Amino acid sequence: MDAAQYKCPNCNAELKFDPATQKLSCDYCLSAFTIDQIKQIYAQQETILPQEVQEAQDDFAQHTNLYHCSSCGADIMADDQQTATFCYYCHNPVILSGKLTGDYKPSKIIGFKITREEALDRFRKWVGKRWFIPSDFNTDEQLEKMTGLYVPFWVADCDIMADYEAIGKKVRSWTTGSYHYTETKEYRVVRKARISSEGIPADGESKIEDLLMESIEPFDYSELKDFTMSYFSGFFADKYDVDKAAVFPRIKARASQASRSVICSSVGAYSSVSVKREQYDIQKTNWEYMMLPVWFMTYRYGGKVYEFALNGQTGKLAGTPPLNKRKLRLVCGAIGLAIAVIGYLFGGMI
Repeated sequence: MDAAQYKCPNCNAELKFDPATQKLSCDYCLSAFTIDQIKQIYAQQETILPQEVQEAQDDFAQHTNLYHCSSCGADIMADDQQTATFCYYCHNPVILSGKLTGDYKPSKIIGFKITREEALDRFRKWVGKRWFIPSDFNTDEQLEKMTGLYVPFWVADCDIMADYEAIGKKVRSWTTGSYHYTETKEYRVVRKARISSEGIPADGESKIEDLLMESIEPFDYSELKDFTMSYFSGFFADKYDVDKAAVFPRIKARASQASRSVICSSVGAYSSVSVKREQYDIQKTNWEYMMLPVWFMTYRYGGKVYEFALNGQTGKLAGTPPLNKRKLRLVCGAIGLAIAVIGYLFGGMI
């Protein structure tokens, strides 16, 4: 059996046969599978691309333009009716660099529900609660840079095998007469379960902070639609530059965290729990590549670029505003002066 022809069911990296374990292992995500497991998984997969899928990919490739920013390296997607004139990351001009292949066609999309006017209004209210920001941060010129952007996301459904063993202690104390008693009972807690964790997202764009995208979650997947180019009309989209293999460690961490929460919630009430063994192995991952709506804006201040994102479906906003230290010093100085004057006046009255 030639292991090189098989891909990891989790991250799509190459599997290699490990003589020590007699399993096919993935060096990238550290998953391991028996030969029978891999045969079964591959037997269930379609090897021939359906004609309608191929036609959809060809149509996507024909009607999608790719623009490239020579300054920061960003690749911007737009339909053939939309002309990209600037990069929404560094604000420099971009140039048309050609067409995309059908491999970049998403399978699902959530359309924008928050309009540009609503996004700007929410941003202004958010900024209005912050005192020490630069004066030009909330100007019309800056707000014009807010861009409706479809961000590429990998969304994974994972099958996880959980193996958990711990010692649970129940402690009971009471007093009888002049004697105080403490009773400690120990229980062996074992959990072995197959857990399904669905809809775990990870953005496929390296130029946007992962934490920023996680901060505007969740998206409501019940509003997912089959992808068509019409959704791109009037908006831009990122071409993913982080593939499934690269985002899998993030998916794995979130799937393990969710599985651990399920297991721990089933353990029950103990005075203390000492974990002896805890392992969460992802056996299989099903992927969806989709575009999710984000109102995105950057601001350059003090040699640093600040990013702001607003969920184009729910309106949830995230970002870290820049701090104008001069304003902060002036306010602190004014407060200090006021305290000194009050102290002087009251001191003179004593």
